[in-house]
Amino acid sequence: MATRIYVGNLPFDTTEEAVRALFQAHGEVSEVSLINDRETGRPRGFGFVEMASGGQEAISALDRQQFGGRTLRVNEARPREERRPRW
Repeated sequence: MATRIYVGNLPFDTTEEAVRALFQAHGEVSEVSLINDRETGRPRGFGFVEMASGGQEAISALDRQQFGGRTLRVNEARPREERRPRW
C-alpha cells in the first residue's frame, strides 16, 4: 500500500528531482508534487511524496532533518478536507 507523505519547510528553490533523490534512499518513490501559490506561481515551501514502499522509514529518518539549510517537517499526509467554493 502506498504512503502519501507531507513534506514541509522546504527551501523555496527546491526541485522535485532533489526531493525525489532525498526520499529514494528510503524506498520506492511513486510521485513528488511541490505546491505553488495559485496567484503568483511561487513555491509555497511544502509538498507531497507518494511512496510505494519505505514510507514509514522515510518519515522516521527525515523528520526534523536539515535539507537545504532548513529543518524539514515530514509526516503522513492527512486526507484533503472538502472546502467551500471561494465565491
